Amino acid sequence: MKKIGLVGGFSWVSTLDYYRYINEGVNAKLGGVNAAECLIYSFNYADIKRNNDANAWDKTTTMLSEAGIHLKNGGAEALLLCANTMHLIADKVAAHTGLPVIHIAEETAKVIGQRGLKKVALLGTKFTMELDFFKDKLREHNIEAIIPGAEDRDFLHDTIFNELGKNIITQPTKQRYVSIINSLIAQGAEGVILGCTEIPLLIKQDDVSVPVFDTTLIHASAAVEFILS
Repeated sequence: MKKIGLVGGFSWVSTLDYYRYINEGVNAKLGGVNAAECLIYSFNYADIKRNNDANAWDKTTTMLSEAGIHLKNGGAEALLLCANTMHLIADKVAAHTGLPVIHIAEETAKVIGQRGLKKVALLGTKFTMELDFFKDKLREHNIEAIIPGAEDRDFLHDTIFNELGKNIITQPTKQRYVSIINSLIAQGAEGVILGCTEIPLLIKQDDVSVPVFDTTLIHASAAVEFILS
């Protein structure tokens, strides 16, 4: 079994899901009382968000890279950045730490490609929706991503930080998310990427008429494959 390092805390809510999914996945493969060998470095998300809001991605890169080196020194053989947004700097973290980073967008693109879909909706923070790091991975697999309009992007971004990241789940917010998704389906989306690791707390497959791609679960499943490879 290989040892993996989880860089989390963005937010602690979804980091809990990563830990659970990875251990459940390993146990499902090996049975008995087997579980994953993993290390977790969990940040105070306020420090990360302060950097990102100021567009100080170099500072965030340094923080994640230092965390990755701590995990490497503890025996980690690969890193899992437990947030979609952090993959904006995944390549730099990999270069600075000398460890492979299992890329959430790459793994998601593979799963979508296996379903034969060519156009999907992408929900997430404004960084994930508006910057190219996630969409570029999809394009490499001939998948087009469409995103909500500006007002809806603001709503998603705000609720991710002020509600979902605090484990606050409300029906009005869910209804607005479903409405946003339906408008993107009307624009031709054949599937929906829940491109923030907190969105699956709110939106489930039963809420949507097209395939839903839970990036937290997809990413954790890829980690299980690495651990057992």
